[in-house]
Amino acid sequence: MLEQLRQDPLQVLEWTWKDYEPYAAELSAAALSEANIQAWLLDTSRFAEAANDQFNRLYVATTVNTADETAKKRFEQFIDETQPKVLEAQQAWKEKLLASGLQPAGFEIPLRNFKAEADLFRAENLPLLGEEQKLSNEYDRIMGAQTVTWDGKEQTLSALKPVFQSTDRALREKAWRAVAERQLADRAAINDLWGRMLDLRLKIAANAGKEDYRAYKWQSYLRFDYTPADCHNFHKAIEQVVVPAATRIYERRRKALGLDSVRPWDVDVNPHGLPPLRPYQTLDELTAGVSRIFHRVDPQLGEYFDIMRRENLLDLDNRKNKAPGGYCIDFPINRRPFIFTNAVGLHDDVNTLLHEGGHSFHVFETAGIQLTQLLNIGMEIAEVASMSMEMIAMPYLEKQEGGFYNHAEARRAQVEKLEECILFWPYMAIVDAFQHWVYENPVKAADPANCDAAWSELWDRFIPGVDWSGLEAEKATGWHRKPHIFEVPFYYVEYGLAQLGAAQLWRNSLRDPAGAVAAYRRALALGGSKSLPELYQAAGVRLAFDAETLGQAVSLMEEKILAD
Repeated sequence: MLEQLRQDPLQVLEWTWKDYEPYAAELSAAALSEANIQAWLLDTSRFAEAANDQFNRLYVATTVNTADETAKKRFEQFIDETQPKVLEAQQAWKEKLLASGLQPAGFEIPLRNFKAEADLFRAENLPLLGEEQKLSNEYDRIMGAQTVTWDGKEQTLSALKPVFQSTDRALREKAWRAVAERQLADRAAINDLWGRMLDLRLKIAANAGKEDYRAYKWQSYLRFDYTPADCHNFHKAIEQVVVPAATRIYERRRKALGLDSVRPWDVDVNPHGLPPLRPYQTLDELTAGVSRIFHRVDPQLGEYFDIMRRENLLDLDNRKNKAPGGYCIDFPINRRPFIFTNAVGLHDDVNTLLHEGGHSFHVFETAGIQLTQLLNIGMEIAEVASMSMEMIAMPYLEKQEGGFYNHAEARRAQVEKLEECILFWPYMAIVDAFQHWVYENPVKAADPANCDAAWSELWDRFIPGVDWSGLEAEKATGWHRKPHIFEVPFYYVEYGLAQLGAAQLWRNSLRDPAGAVAAYRRALALGGSKSLPELYQAAGVRLAFDAETLGQAVSLMEEKILAD
């Protein structure tokens, strides 16, 4: 029956635990042996596919319309009533396999993961994890409801992004301050949410017997290949070699704009007075152009994206009550990805779709892996898949290559992308270092005022090139506007590590485009069957935290930025 769901995966949307229970009972009762272990693993995989598919589809429904009370109710009913029982059953199967002593061929990484998960699992945490998901949804609702009146119309905050690129500085500042005022209006609500969320997380860690929440998350993320100390070393490397390069970018911007200092509303405008890049007018033009680019990168990758277009697996427009940001999620039953973005007509939308397209390729490339246990892909390599695609695709942004722009515009987009990469690492370091501070100092972090102070100190350390004088409240509450801190704690360093992996893969693509893409696809196709360093190696790059590797990447980027 679980296999039959592949014919109509929407059947599972209405399931409750009563529908899952007969399959769970059969799997729990099975006596494991060398003869039946592969079949049993496949059955547990089908069960997981069904439950994960239901969760993902219900989650998507809450994000495409955060005001949909029916979707909210169905999702919360699932995480309150069905998900805890599903997770409890799956944990029992992991323990059953571990107790059997069986070592299925090619299953070394999942067994390692199971041991870590078995050590972490506590039944009393299941309702708390469900409550944490509800608090994440509450954060989405707060952020999704933020609008301002602009030109006499109610606008989402994302819809004002084009104004930040206006050459009219007074208009940029007016828009920036309007957005900041609306964000600060929710300061008390987000601070209240933060207190409840932090308290809940500390309880979860204590229940699991961990010394702190960071240790809990490290194990839950199955981070076997690097430590918090490595992250702190990465922060120092960024401070040493990236912050000076970022400061040089801001200084060139200041001189080009003829300013005394670069203010927050000056960071998005073209410093040479050029209007914002407008790559498309309609979403059809956006998807058609990105399709052509993907086909130039690799015909099979282009076909993957075309499948998503044909099967209505893209939700790209920005609208009121849509959750902020962008993501790619999978529907495991039929092995299809779904991409969610908030496109508003800018070049950022192209980059976002290239990025999320890279995530979607991971789903397609691993479609032949039968066991979901081998699809547990670390975020570090998952983000290499997405960030690499933004960089490898840069040569094809020009119209004659299939993209959107003339030669000068394409060159401008490439320079802006490389500058964005350099400017990103310091911001990533702020977000990651902030989270380390929070969970190293949970008593202090319970007071939002201390969080504001810690964030401000980190901001001044890593982004000295932007002048926030007189905007202390806006700067201090920047952590409010980073969803990862609230929804997926400690999930951000992956972006920095992946950006370094992507930079190495981009370097390889400059020398050998076909070879670099072949290595990229080989790494993706491995799913989670190898260790993180091995997956990086398969992609032709190295997992690194050091200033030397980072410095080589930054030097190449600066060379290309400053080339004639």
